[in-house]
Amino acid sequence: MAELFERLERFYDAVPRDGAHTENFGGLVLFVRDGPGWPFYARPRLDAGEPPSAADITSVRARQRAIGAPEALEWVHEVTPDLLAVARSAGLAVLEAPLLVLEPSALVTPPGVDVRFLDPAAPSFAVDVAVRRAVGAVGFGTPGTSTGTAGPTERDAAVLPVSAEELADERRMMESGRRASVLGYLSPSADGSSAEDPDLEGVLASGILQRVDDVAEIAGVATLPTARRRGLGAAVTAALAKHALDTGVDLVFLSAGSDDIARVYARVGFQRVGTACIATPSLFPTA
Repeated sequence: MAELFERLERFYDAVPRDGAHTENFGGLVLFVRDGPGWPFYARPRLDAGEPPSAADITSVRARQRAIGAPEALEWVHEVTPDLLAVARSAGLAVLEAPLLVLEPSALVTPPGVDVRFLDPAAPSFAVDVAVRRAVGAVGFGTPGTSTGTAGPTERDAAVLPVSAEELADERRMMESGRRASVLGYLSPSADGSSAEDPDLEGVLASGILQRVDDVAEIAGVATLPTARRRGLGAAVTAALAKHALDTGVDLVFLSAGSDDIARVYARVGFQRVGTACIATPSLFPTA
């Protein structure tokens, strides 16, 4: 297990470095994005020797505010167990997310869902990226696994143009093999429902995979609330996991937002190995 966590730590440390520079704050390292895209986080330094202190957290938060980045910290509890109490003592609220690893021999692909990988050379690439982001925005806007009222109408309203710089970065990452993205649809009449149901039209789920060498993380798996509980999230996850295995990855992992979500991933072959601690902007005090 120690070797597994070491590989995960090196992955977490490596992923942002392709598009960011680092700044050290005691036991923490802050990844500061150099170009377009979602801001990165702060994490415990691999070479720190000592766990981060409350003063380190205060310093890194001040720097994040100064550069307009979310005051976000991430770490694996089993690797840095003391940080949970320190973070809370510093006034932070922390999500303790199930951390799961794929058992390759247990991988299952759910039926009834069509999955399409984004192709950076396709004429539709810019639209596909925009739709993927829109599905994520709507899906994560109503977290959990319960069905809801937000669906294709809300997805279409959330589609925004993607800048040329962001598209170039997406293409570069996909062409290098460091990223894969998928869109999920219900197969025609997969569950006996009408193919003309407006709540089930078009892209209903999405997800991405990030890879560094032989380790990959599945992230951003989202399903429109109107289409939940039909196997879409599980199928998107399984497709990304299979892609990772087929391209030489031997460690595939992800973090789930809750125990209920973790059970979705368990059904396609993932097993819990620990806890990913995530402090997000909405959980931080504003003072």
